[in-house]
Amino acid sequence: MAYIEFDKTKKYDVILLGRVAVDLNPVDYNCPLNESTTFKRYLGGSPANIAVGLARYGKKAGFFARVSDDQLGTFVIDFFKNEGIDTSHIKRCENGEKIGLTFTEIKSPTESSIVMYRNEAADLKLHVDDIDEDYIKQGASLLISGTALAESPSREAALKALRLAKKNNIPVIFVIDYRAYNWKNDDEIGIYYNAVAVESDIIIGSRPEYDLTERFCDLDGSDTASAEYWHSKGAKIVIITHGKEGSSAYTNDGKSFSIKPFPVKLLKSFGGGDGYTSAFLYSLIEGKEIIDCLEFGSAAAAMLVASHACSQDMPNVQQVEKFISDAKAEYGDMVARV
Repeated sequence: MAYIEFDKTKKYDVILLGRVAVDLNPVDYNCPLNESTTFKRYLGGSPANIAVGLARYGKKAGFFARVSDDQLGTFVIDFFKNEGIDTSHIKRCENGEKIGLTFTEIKSPTESSIVMYRNEAADLKLHVDDIDEDYIKQGASLLISGTALAESPSREAALKALRLAKKNNIPVIFVIDYRAYNWKNDDEIGIYYNAVAVESDIIIGSRPEYDLTERFCDLDGSDTASAEYWHSKGAKIVIITHGKEGSSAYTNDGKSFSIKPFPVKLLKSFGGGDGYTSAFLYSLIEGKEIIDCLEFGSAAAAMLVASHACSQDMPNVQQVEKFISDAKAEYGDMVARV
């Protein structure tokens, strides 16, 4: 059953909005960040990683963003262009704002952390004037990342894009993507996350992210209660992730589907969510069954947590399919299915 109709005549399969950043990942593993001396630079930011993933799967992506007017801004724009992602609506900041930097720590195979530098971050300077209705109309869907709601003027730009998508009957995908940086308090988070979630056709987030989004809702904190609530508000698909415990998708016809993570040797604990989201959305656009979308997403997530980078190491369709085939040959056909 097709829960979301993606208009195949549109120029872009997904237009994304939100954080474009630079990741600095250590190459000296298994030590704390204060002892790391050498790092590799990558494109970063959840919606940016998702865009790269979609492009690797052959989908067309557009993007609304602001980046710094310097060589790091040039780096991320060039990376997007090389991946085939449209950059016509990625604009340079005009007042010296710098691109967000993320230093990651790979302390052990099971312990990683992230330190973000986001004071006056370029991506949060996205302005309502940057949001072009004609561009939104060229997309078969709009993806909004929750970090874009953390601060003005980016939050108003995101809300404008949301309203224009709804006006033009374009499906909205909300990736909650909570990061503590830039938010002032939990009330603020609940207000803005809820404002976007109630207008979204697909919502993707972890259990703690749903708890933040539902701060002002009278719910019991269970996945089923969350799914029923958001379906009552118009969501077609609600995805709730639980890390190493797997994830579930709830559809508005009362069905639910669950998946377990694929066995993999961890290198880091971050990046899997963006791989999961891009792979799930690719599968959904392709018209696959929900359980198959989840399986493809879970496989991509496993590949990403076993690799050093996020954006740079996003797989293509053939690589994910081979990963799934190899895992099933080793562990059995139901390796990831509940």
